[in-house]
Amino acid sequence: MTPPPGSRTRQDEAAWDTPQVGNTWDEQDFEEHRGRGRWRRTVGCLVPLLVLGAVGYGGYVAYDHLENFFGGTSCRMVDGGHEEKWEPEQAANASTITTVAVTLDRLPTQAAHIAVTTAIQESKLRNLTYGDRDSVGLFQQRPSQGWGTADQIADPVYSSRAFYEHLVKVDGWRDRPLTEVAQEVQRSGHPDAYADHEDQGRTITQVLSGQVPAAVGCRLDAATDSTAPAALLTKLRAQTGARASVAGGGVDVRASSEQVAWAIAGWAVTHSESDGITKVTVGDQEWRRERGKDGWRWHEASTPTNDTRSVRIDLA
Repeated sequence: MTPPPGSRTRQDEAAWDTPQVGNTWDEQDFEEHRGRGRWRRTVGCLVPLLVLGAVGYGGYVAYDHLENFFGGTSCRMVDGGHEEKWEPEQAANASTITTVAVTLDRLPTQAAHIAVTTAIQESKLRNLTYGDRDSVGLFQQRPSQGWGTADQIADPVYSSRAFYEHLVKVDGWRDRPLTEVAQEVQRSGHPDAYADHEDQGRTITQVLSGQVPAAVGCRLDAATDSTAPAALLTKLRAQTGARASVAGGGVDVRASSEQVAWAIAGWAVTHSESDGITKVTVGDQEWRRERGKDGWRWHEASTPTNDTRSVRIDLA
């Protein structure tokens, strides 16, 4: 007789009551399974993190490589936690403005700070051949206002000295706010704009005046040509007043102090692109012309100079 649907036979009951030896889990088996599950979950969480980390690190290395060898040429100035990066042309102009003040005309660094800050606002440190009405040059000086001819103003040394000549005639120029003093010299239509660049100007002039040594470097392409040593000597004397001489394929400088030596070294580094300078050495430190980020740094000198007042400039 066929049992009704859903009912259990005696065979079913016997099977239900009989222990299923092959499918039983004791406590040891359960703990082992739970341990394996926890381990698998941990690995499952860690693997994606490791993959993401590897991908991120690989991306960073690739970016760093690209930035190191394929980034644009630039000069970096560092004073403590403050950093300024400018194109070589702009850095060279800032250095000329600074050395004209502190090494050529023996003015305090504060004068260079005011001048560099002003030039950042007026021309972004470029020696412009145009401007508002007849304004030209680093400071956008106007021939019609008695600053000199356009050709004279185009000379960074002339325009810097003209700025300083007016600056030192301003009453209280050392103690008054920078933007007020700059405005009295420039008579700008935007008298408050100079204050926007005061911190930039301070960092640049602290470094390029030699007060912060070994703090400017430029990453540059390899030099394919260079200024003749005698021509570089003439330019160096005109812009810094340095006591220097031609030595072999370069120029040797004997500075009046360690600070002046570092100011001249900064001048040489920032003018390296335009003059084909490949190495600058002060004491036991040297800057080497390099394409990567090492061009921003100074290194242990392979051939030191006599002391920290001696500067050697090598040309390509």
